[in-house]
Amino acid sequence: MPLDLKRQFIVQLIESSRLLRNYIDQRAKRRGTTRAQWIVLFRLRQQEGLSQVDLAEVLELQPISLVRLLDRLVDLGLLERRSDPKDRRANRLFLTASGRQLVDELDSLRDAIANDVLQDVPASAIETSLKTLRDIKERIKGVAEQPSNIAAE
Repeated sequence: MPLDLKRQFIVQLIESSRLLRNYIDQRAKRRGTTRAQWIVLFRLRQQEGLSQVDLAEVLELQPISLVRLLDRLVDLGLLERRSDPKDRRANRLFLTASGRQLVDELDSLRDAIANDVLQDVPASAIETSLKTLRDIKERIKGVAEQPSNIAAE
């Protein structure tokens, strides 16, 4: 495959990702929330009871960066921290009833965004693209973990 084609693909991937993030941010803002809050809420619905440290790791964030976001979600009544019975220094995170309701509402918004963005794209193209993106993601993880690639920068 020609290098120019690979470059064009990477540029389109970066630009599309940025535009999609901005679009999601706009739609989230209309709902009184943020994309970052969505991510936390969706993850906690999947894995309620995670510790703050574990959630930061799963989301690939620094724990200190996550704390402000969690504080905001607690203040909004969407999330609660509970002491870990096995480790008094740790908190476990759980959605409140309001948090669960919001995540359910956000599901319909996520579906609407997917329909808006992927309208008229054939299912076969989405399946192929999805496989390609998963392969790229795994390749990035593999390349990023090789010390020689990081040191070469």
